[in-house]
Amino acid sequence: MRIKIGKLVNFHGVRGEVKILSDSDFLFERFKAGNKVEIGSGELTIESYRTHKNFHMLKFEGVSNINDIIHLKGKDVFIEDHAEELALDDNEYHVRDIVGLTVINLDDNTELGKISDVMFTGANDVWVIDGEREYLIPYIEQVVKTVDFDRGIVEITPLEGLLD
Repeated sequence: MRIKIGKLVNFHGVRGEVKILSDSDFLFERFKAGNKVEIGSGELTIESYRTHKNFHMLKFEGVSNINDIIHLKGKDVFIEDHAEELALDDNEYHVRDIVGLTVINLDDNTELGKISDVMFTGANDVWVIDGEREYLIPYIEQVVKTVDFDRGIVEITPLEGLLD
């Protein structure tokens, strides 16, 4: 399955290194040298990866000049998802498994909506819930009590003011 992992937002220098803005998970694995990404209608092989400020810097094999890739600025970056090969710790989930689950508020047993996205903030992940309105739920043990894939639900106990 092909997934979006970022956007090519700019260039660094004139030798073809690009700046990728991404909030995807497992980036050190996804941007490993030798991996292939799709940008625009072409496929490129990653030669090297590093981070610089808040950007992910990629250099591609066979690209030695900014002019070779300048037409890709603003394009989304896709990769073939091999996340099932990445080992997860307890209470870690693949985004594709979380999106679509129904969120239940245990305080009053009401349905808040479905998880539509996951934001990676650094401190903790934030689950975006689409319901009557959009809710942002931090993935922390004080809030998320149960993730039940068999029933397709997530049960939460919101902190005071979280749903206001």
